[in-house]
Formats: sequence, C-alpha cells, structure tokens
Amino acid sequence: MARQLDEQIVGRFPVGKRLRVLDVGMGQGTQALRLARAGHQVTGLEQDAKMIAVARESLAGEPEGIRERMRIIEGDGRDTGVHFLPGSFDVVLCHGVLMYVEEPDPLLAGLARMLAPGGLLSLLVRNGDALAIRPGLSGDWAGALAAFDTTAYLPHSRTDSNRGTPIRLGLDVRADRLKDLTATLAGIGAPLHAWYGVRVFTDTAADGAEVPADVETLLAVEEKAGRTDPYRGVAALLHLCGVRG
Repeated sequence: MARQLDEQIVGRFPVGKRLRVLDVGMGQGTQALRLARAGHQVTGLEQDAKMIAVARESLAGEPEGIRERMRIIEGDGRDTGVHFLPGSFDVVLCHGVLMYVEEPDPLLAGLARMLAPGGLLSLLVRNGDALAIRPGLSGDWAGALAAFDTTAYLPHSRTDSNRGTPIRLGLDVRADRLKDLTATLAGIGAPLHAWYGVRVFTDTAADGAEVPADVETLLAVEEKAGRTDPYRGVAALLHLCGVRG
C-alpha cells in the first residue's frame, strides 16, 4: 500500500515539494513517520491513547528535523473541522478506519473538505465484494455463503498499515463496496482517480507467521496483483485514491 501511495504522490505533485499531510486514525504512526522522513509536513490524528503513546515514543527516537515535521493530535477523525481549516492539506490518509465507522459518509465529506484543490485522498477499506474469499478458502462454507449478502463481518484479527501488529477485537465491523465508495467520492467532490487491491494472496496467513525469506518477491507479486484485473477485485482490502476537484 505504501508503494501504491507513493506512486500516486509522485504522479500528482512536483518532485521535491514538501506536502501537507493529514493521517486520520494514524495508529502507531507507521505511515505518518514514513512520510515525515520523506520530507513532508505531517499531522497525525488519533483517538486511542495507547497508540498515541507508541507514536510519540517512535517520534522521540527520530532526528530533530523529522520531529519538527510531525505533530500528533488526539481526536476523532469525524471532528476534523474542529481542528483544521478547509483546504489545509495536500494529502489526507484514512487507512483502516472506515471499517469501524457505522456511518462513514459524514467522515468522508469532512476529509474531502480538508483537501486543497487537486489534493489526494487515500482510503484503505475492507473489500465488501470479497468477504466470502477468506471463509471459503478455509472451508467455512456456511460463513462463505452468508458473506455474499452482507457487508458486516467478524474479523479474525486486525493487522493494518498503521498499527502493524494483529489485534483481536472481537466486535463486528463493516466493509465497503467499490461501487458505493466510487459514488460517495464523486458526491463529496473527490472523485475516484485510481484504486488497488491489497492483500490479494496473503490475507489468509496465520497470525504470527514468520516473514518468508523471499519477502521481496512476495511483495512484488502482491503489488502486481493489486493493480491487475481480475486479481485486485478479490483482494481483502481496497486502496482507493480520490482527487479533490
């Protein structure tokens, strides 16, 4: 997903431009720190105190120049209008968050308002069109059959790009369908520009599985599949990139 995001940033903004980035639901700050290290001015918004503590600890270990480029704010992503003025950011990230929001449309509209004209909105969501894949591959036929007609699911565990480690939540969450999100993005003035699949082949990996020796080849396969039909359409996650008109 990071490679996909970088591709969109490079293709949209002048090389070397220091971008204003907002990471909503930044978790432990993996993406926020990565972009701060790349020279961008990054604001991380997170409501979980434990995640904020981890992010602050990681930031404290960075060189002064990187620490100065990143700030962390405790808050809910649905309240961006309280913290920031409209058009304050060139890039807004919202990765692994929508699945925990029952009514995502107000959140998405608020994120779009944060973008300057031509700004990039990056969303990572659970793929509601592929919920039957995981139970089907594991032989859970009843679970696979039920998954065709719903966008709700009980996660096996959560591992996302912002938090990095599996977290068993034990609560029902929701997925999004590409068609619905495409319509939503058009309606909020940040129409879909590009989309990718994430975790096409690796979503069924066991928790705690060792990183394979050929991890670079694995990543190359996932990256290729994530941009290639029909594979990207059955990925566990979708990475959608909208552009503010």
